[in-house]
Amino acid sequence: GSIIDAHVHLVKSGLAMAEGKSLPLPPFERDVDARRKKLAADLMEAAKTAGIGQMLCMPSSSVSDSDPLGITDTIATTALVSGVKVHPVGMAHPERYDREHMARVEAVLKEGRVKAFKAYLGYLPYGPSAPGYRPYYKLAGKYKLPIIFHTGDTLSKTAKIKYAHPLQVDEVAVDYPDTRFVLSHFGNPWVMDAAQVVYKNRNVYADLSAFLIGDFKAFADMEKTGVIDRAVKRIQEGIEYAETSERFLFASDWPLSPMNLYRDFVRRLFPAACHEAIFRENAKELFGL
Repeated sequence: GSIIDAHVHLVKSGLAMAEGKSLPLPPFERDVDARRKKLAADLMEAAKTAGIGQMLCMPSSSVSDSDPLGITDTIATTALVSGVKVHPVGMAHPERYDREHMARVEAVLKEGRVKAFKAYLGYLPYGPSAPGYRPYYKLAGKYKLPIIFHTGDTLSKTAKIKYAHPLQVDEVAVDYPDTRFVLSHFGNPWVMDAAQVVYKNRNVYADLSAFLIGDFKAFADMEKTGVIDRAVKRIQEGIEYAETSERFLFASDWPLSPMNLYRDFVRRLFPAACHEAIFRENAKELFGL
């Protein structure tokens, strides 16, 4: 069957990024239609090469009354995509949690397109237990939508990293047992801390994106110098500690890495018997696809 990629970007996040570290998405031209066409074409090509049939697209952090979840740009771009299903992920904004905003959020959820929420921990200076996130966890429980947390290193020098430490997620996992949470990037570099949170809490999952970042040449260099082998070993220690293959998800963080090369890398992390779960079944069940 085809692969589900649990973490891609089609729209600028709108978050401050480090110099030279922003997502390699096409620049915002005046002609937004041309940009979307190019992006849709690149995405279809990448997905086809890697055998990916469905993916979850992270939101913009710019929310408004008319776009309370930061997904309108995603939806406009995916209208041009065929051959692969792109599911929008909605922005959980910890500064926008008043009753009116949450009512608008719920109205969008009722349409059924949004498959998860994203919380940009660290990029925004709030930890998972900030009061502004709690109304989102309640809605997430009600609509059976997971919360995807950015955890670990941020691509930004202005982010406040302590808020993105995976250990902080333990607290909300306990407080909201009916809500499922995903640790993006398996908490890298705090892989063992993330593994402990996954091991302890049945409602916590991890995606395996962004351990390696770069283009084809960068991947070839990392292969040659042993960087990839060392990454595999380090991540496998965490996977072994977590004692579950049912709560790990394939995710590429495209366009930060080529989908097909990242797919090959994640294959190396698990025995072949687990591949169906990691690349498809776990995400299918978690996101209701």
